[in-house]
Amino acid sequence: MPRLDGKTVVVTGANSGLGFEGTREFAARGATVVMACRSVERAEAAADEVRADAGGGLDGDLDVRECDLASLDSVEAFVDGLRDDYDAVDVLCNNAGVMAIPRSETEDGFETQFGVNHLGHFALTGRLFDLLDAADGIGGDARVVTQSSGAHEQGEMDFADLNWEASYGKWKAYGRSKLANLLFAYELQRRLDAASGETDEADGPGIRSVACHPGYTDTNLQMRTAAESGNPLMKVGMKAANAVLGQAPEIGVEPMLFAATTDVDGGAYVEPGGLMNMRGHPTVGRSNDASYDRDDARKLWEYSTEATGVEYPL
Repeated sequence: MPRLDGKTVVVTGANSGLGFEGTREFAARGATVVMACRSVERAEAAADEVRADAGGGLDGDLDVRECDLASLDSVEAFVDGLRDDYDAVDVLCNNAGVMAIPRSETEDGFETQFGVNHLGHFALTGRLFDLLDAADGIGGDARVVTQSSGAHEQGEMDFADLNWEASYGKWKAYGRSKLANLLFAYELQRRLDAASGETDEADGPGIRSVACHPGYTDTNLQMRTAAESGNPLMKVGMKAANAVLGQAPEIGVEPMLFAATTDVDGGAYVEPGGLMNMRGHPTVGRSNDASYDRDDARKLWEYSTEATGVEYPL
């Protein structure tokens, strides 16, 4: 990773797991990291841990702010506060998420996995668009890095029931939300490319959209899923799977860091390069065919715009 002095990086879900490791690495290289978290208390504790681990020698700064992706009002308030204190955002890591939880709804009435994992980040990215476009970015472009999962391969889009009102399967819903992450990331890049093509290259949006996934990484996401299930056997199974199959978060975060800071093409999919693309150091790969479906991407974009009330200038 290069030095990031003078850069501003926004990380959602920065208080734990991959978001925590990403925050640590960005700050170690001089960035100001805005820790966008649902719980300010947990985020402050995480920030204190990063500072303590650095032994008082942290190169960058940490800025803890509340951002609940299950509330469109909270997302808007977060961006309004950010706009008061920052002129630009160089990197946005759409990292936070929930996985395979019993059906519930966000404050705005969306199924929670779809609402948090996709719609919350769609709204956040759109509201931050001008601050991203104003940034010098990394290598000349601001980065929007959207965290997906290998579970996208089990996802299917059903535009007649995006919020799972007719039926609900928690793992199917998770897969759909992760497929939606990729449809969004690729469609954003297509729209950025089209906007650049309509004007001089220098006047086009200076933003690059990249997707990634961490492989099987041992984080608290699995244990939170087990706890939400209410099934003690799942807790035991998840703990065993993490111990045997999971790689350390310091490795699992590498695709996100790679997507954020290297000269990777817009629209790329960064994943682990090891066994079954579930372990190892990052490489540029390819997600499944459904994630590149342009009709589904357009339909999802149109639905997301209407559902969130957030318009992109693209």
